[in-house]
Amino acid sequence: MNFNSLYNPYASQRYTVYSKSGVVATSQPLAAQAGLEILKKGGNAIDAAIATASCLTVVEPTSNGIGGDAFAIIYHNDKLYGMNSSGYAPKNINSEDLINKGLKTMPTYGWIPVTVPGVPKAWGELSKKFGNLDFKTVLEPATDYAENGFPISPVLGKYWKSAFEHYKKVFKGDEFENWFKTFAPNGKAPEIGEIFKNKDQAKTFKILSKNYCEEFYKGEIAEKIDTFSKKTGGIITKEDLQNFNLEWLDPVSVNYRGYDVWELPPNGQGIITLIALNILKNFEFSEKDNIDTYHKSIEALKLAFADGKEYITDLKKMKVSVKDLLSEEYGKSRAALIDKNALTPFAGKPDYSGTVYLACADKWGNMVSYIQSNYMGFGSGIVVPETGIALQNRGNNFSLDKNHINYLEPLKRTYHTIIPGFLTKNNKAVGPFGVMGGFMQPQGHLQVLMNSIDFNLNPQASLDAPRWQWTDGKTVTIEKNIPEHIALGLIRKGHDIKIDLNRGSFGRGQIIWKLDNGVYAAGTEPRTDSKIACW
Repeated sequence: MNFNSLYNPYASQRYTVYSKSGVVATSQPLAAQAGLEILKKGGNAIDAAIATASCLTVVEPTSNGIGGDAFAIIYHNDKLYGMNSSGYAPKNINSEDLINKGLKTMPTYGWIPVTVPGVPKAWGELSKKFGNLDFKTVLEPATDYAENGFPISPVLGKYWKSAFEHYKKVFKGDEFENWFKTFAPNGKAPEIGEIFKNKDQAKTFKILSKNYCEEFYKGEIAEKIDTFSKKTGGIITKEDLQNFNLEWLDPVSVNYRGYDVWELPPNGQGIITLIALNILKNFEFSEKDNIDTYHKSIEALKLAFADGKEYITDLKKMKVSVKDLLSEEYGKSRAALIDKNALTPFAGKPDYSGTVYLACADKWGNMVSYIQSNYMGFGSGIVVPETGIALQNRGNNFSLDKNHINYLEPLKRTYHTIIPGFLTKNNKAVGPFGVMGGFMQPQGHLQVLMNSIDFNLNPQASLDAPRWQWTDGKTVTIEKNIPEHIALGLIRKGHDIKIDLNRGSFGRGQIIWKLDNGVYAAGTEPRTDSKIACW
């Protein structure tokens, strides 16, 4: 990767960090430091990723948890691996029953949107397949923070308080009591700087550490989930947990200006980024802060998202192939639709043939792009008694429309927002990247990649740069630091531009690029409590 290592026109008083022996970049300083400690003990990037991810479930429960899903792209011993550890809908769920009860859309909270969690399986299988260290050792930092407590950081405190105020209004029922007991034990959200402990979660970590998390799916914890589900009207059973397995798969890519950009195939939305890049490589961009650059990028993303919404679902249920969606010919045909004015996006017809993110690298050249999530904040609001485990609400992305590609079916995986990314060039690793944040994620991927590849910005500058987010139709929200002439120029082209003062809505990313001399260059997100730990 070549970039201007000094120039940062969007400086956030952070600088690209350089490291020789290892680096961990994520949204919480304590979690990043935990990953670094594992590297120093002889762990590799995979061990560090597990340690960091498990710590994030403790120190950032507003975004992820043991009861969520996970995806990863792993570069190990010069080979790229993909991991999909997203869960499916319970075997006994019945969309007709839900419709007959008066539901027209999937609810956000409660048992109905709970799908089988994949996070514990991801940690265990990653450790067994790639890890250097004993699994118990890797989970020790998370266990310690859960048992002995950690101080609440600023952005975390803000989102925790916001969630608590919202949940007080919407959580009605016995199934939600344990959320308040676990995450608001004093009748309120913890304050910034306050020490928070989750001793039940610490007990869970000790159980999970004994046998690569198998107790979550076939043992004591599985029984507790099953018992609580039956007691409070849940659908998920211990059989759903017992039968779950993650998938090892090949990442998919497109070549963009000499770089191979890798994402995981569906049910994740990563191919939206690839579709957009496939469109944009039919144009040339001379400068970043240019109306034409913004306009074409937004238009390409809108077309790619239209395809994603139309076609992405469980890979086994897709109506078109990933290969056809990513073909050169299809990219050219979609690029031809972009003119000087904003369009209303629509899906194309190719020939048939949405969280926490972390990036790790070690002294041996192994790297990990990893992401996990409970989906909306703390997830479903369901917390399993005596475990500290908040269950995800990923099933909210299912549809109750029989004609929709994501129609709810038993044992089906839904459209998934969380996506890890990876970059290579000439079959050599450049490094992991990601931007978390629901449907902002493929948009964030697109923007940081263009910043890096098209405009040669260093990792920190790529993340510091102001972002935009397409929401619907011709509506695009922008950060307030996007130049005024750009915003006005986009309005003249027919875009409905709105300024969003909530920086958190534009995603939170991490980047690690490997230089030709083997040194790692890393950037971290200025929009949250993020940190790079390295040595």
